Amino acid sequence: MNNKKDIPLYIALLPIAFLLMIISYTVIIAKLPVHFPVFASAMFAALVAKVLLKCNWKDLESGISDTLKMVVIPIMILLVIGMSIGTWILSGVVPTMIYYGLKMITPDIFLPVALISSSLISISTGSSWTTMSTIGIALIGMGEGLGIPREIIVGAVLSGAYFGDKMSPLSDTTNLAPLMAGAKLFDHIKHMLYTTVPAYILALIGFIILGNKYSNAIVDDIGVDLMLTTLNQNFTITPWLILIPILTIGLVMKKVPALPGLFSGALLGGIAAMLIQKKALIDVMRVLQFGYKSDTGVKAIDSLLTRGGMASMLMTISLIISALAFAGIMEKSGMLDKLAATISKVANTKNKIVVASVITPILTNLCAGGQYMSIVITGRMFRKNYEELNLAPKNLSRALEDGGTITSPLVPWTVCGAFVASTFGVPTYVYAPFCLFNLICPVISIFYGIFGITIEENSNLIESVFENEEIEEIISENN
Repeated sequence: MNNKKDIPLYIALLPIAFLLMIISYTVIIAKLPVHFPVFASAMFAALVAKVLLKCNWKDLESGISDTLKMVVIPIMILLVIGMSIGTWILSGVVPTMIYYGLKMITPDIFLPVALISSSLISISTGSSWTTMSTIGIALIGMGEGLGIPREIIVGAVLSGAYFGDKMSPLSDTTNLAPLMAGAKLFDHIKHMLYTTVPAYILALIGFIILGNKYSNAIVDDIGVDLMLTTLNQNFTITPWLILIPILTIGLVMKKVPALPGLFSGALLGGIAAMLIQKKALIDVMRVLQFGYKSDTGVKAIDSLLTRGGMASMLMTISLIISALAFAGIMEKSGMLDKLAATISKVANTKNKIVVASVITPILTNLCAGGQYMSIVITGRMFRKNYEELNLAPKNLSRALEDGGTITSPLVPWTVCGAFVASTFGVPTYVYAPFCLFNLICPVISIFYGIFGITIEENSNLIESVFENEEIEEIISENN
């Protein structure tokens, strides 16, 4: 293995430049998914590491496998979420929530309601993924029935889901960030209020304004009535079905791990499909595997309800594997460390280090494929710098969340970006402009860093040593 300290910067930048160029061509010109470009970038990074840095291929393979270990549980959760979506449609859970939502919510208040309701559930569960795969699916149906574009609805749901994910003490990233920075959990959460609350208020105002844009639009009453009638004709609509997502969310709130908690929800959906919708066991098993296929003849209903199943998540999983293969090669070869060291040299003052701590996880999301890598790598990179500058570790932990957690779903090839796109059926670059909270929060954090706002010094530095098992345990619990 090449000595990491000897790597020239231009070599470390080669895979990044290749990644950005091939993805730009694929998305903008070819208008194709990013799966192959990310895989090709991983192979290009391996070529650079092997030819220019003289790395051993076995070492690069171990880098890939070590990185992929971080997402074994998240990948299994993706499969379970696909199952849940399928059985919740077959059982009538999603149709029931859409049905009552269309009757109760008007277009002008829908987006603020979507933001707030997603926030409450995400804070309660600590899981953005649970929020999006439960209430998020239903909100899409409600909003589209009211004539609101899907990408705007996704923006509101995702903004609320990541607000809760960021602030909940039950969230894995909320625990991982202070662990990597050496801060206390609740000091970390309190310090995040300075950036999170203003960003949330501005996002809420933004969604109120967007909602008003649709308040004067003529709601297609005939279309809504047709949707309501179609749902009634094809499903048994009953409020009792809403107990299934409530029970699922309750399990997560009781700190049941995400994998068994969500799988329980999928099974409950299957049982309800047999008992309430009178479906056969073979129908449930088919939906668990391949998802639900709606054939009502009403385009709006069929496009909304044809989704789910384990098979629907396979493209997402292939993207995750490719992205983390790239990250593993970059880290194992030392190219990622070289990029980090270069940033550290420039960020040599208190204000600069805070700004760099927000920007670096954003860049890591772009290069390394996920929020866990961005938090772990940036935390490792800057923790010593914060100690040397006598800055409280909660400044670093806040920056890790503001830059890493929040921006992860805005990048198509991250685990979160791929999950959101596959769950809601909207490309990342289409919904990203409407994720107001996710866009505003990093800007506020960078602004605070530039002007030294709410940046606190540490008067009592304490060395904290954590075993790798603790980090791996937190990483293994996905959103």
